[in-house]
Amino acid sequence: MAKYNLICLFILSLLHPLHSKTDSFIYAGCSQIKYTQGSTYESNLDSLLTSLVNSATYSSYNKYSISGSTQQDVINGIYQCRGDLAMPDCATCVARAVTQLAPLCSQTCGGAIQLEGCFVKYDNTSFIGVEDKSVVMKKCAPSVGYDPAVMGRRDAVLASLGSAGGLYRVGGSADVEGVAQCVGDLSNGKCQDCVSEAIGQLKNECGGAVFGDMFLAKCYARYSTSGAHAYARSHHGEHDEAEKTFAIIVGLLAGVALIIIFLTFMRKAFARNGK
Repeated sequence: MAKYNLICLFILSLLHPLHSKTDSFIYAGCSQIKYTQGSTYESNLDSLLTSLVNSATYSSYNKYSISGSTQQDVINGIYQCRGDLAMPDCATCVARAVTQLAPLCSQTCGGAIQLEGCFVKYDNTSFIGVEDKSVVMKKCAPSVGYDPAVMGRRDAVLASLGSAGGLYRVGGSADVEGVAQCVGDLSNGKCQDCVSEAIGQLKNECGGAVFGDMFLAKCYARYSTSGAHAYARSHHGEHDEAEKTFAIIVGLLAGVALIIIFLTFMRKAFARNGK
């Protein structure tokens, strides 16, 4: 089963290349605690990550928990795709995130990765539904001089994001664009609190920068001025192509499953004949 899971992840991550806006790496982090190779925890982790990847083919967010015979074997996992992604892009982004996370956090009990289009996290601690406003990544463009008009529009866009409600929020005014999103396990109240914190820190840290990103553990807020970045752009042509490629991927996965079943049957048949 583990070999089949790896084949599925390999096909999903390589056969459907994403446009760089969805695929680009933002940050990753790993826990300090290690698990033993070949342990129950490793098996549970493999099952969890496979469940996340499979779920992303039909849902932009999901969470899973796998229990064990001891507390040390319990594992929790979550993924979240950007709110404007089509399902094929979401599925491929999550698969690609998982394949990147495996070598980055080799044999660690916890890991998290944020790509442009999706977020994946797993840990042996209980974090699902817990608000976490710790800063995990911040980035501000070099300041090129304060433009009161542009920054006024920036502040207005961020204010609209702060009051918009919902897990995924976008806004814009002239040459200013903004986006904010919470991980789906947060309640409306916790999401609002997290986004407000991210926006406040973004304004304090980035000042008059032409773009800024503030990623907290359970939400983020970002803005761009003068086309420095582009958020929430619609790519209908790309989505149509993604649907076609996604159908090919499903067919290939079905073919892989049939081959594995056939080889297993043949191995058992030869084993019986050899007796």
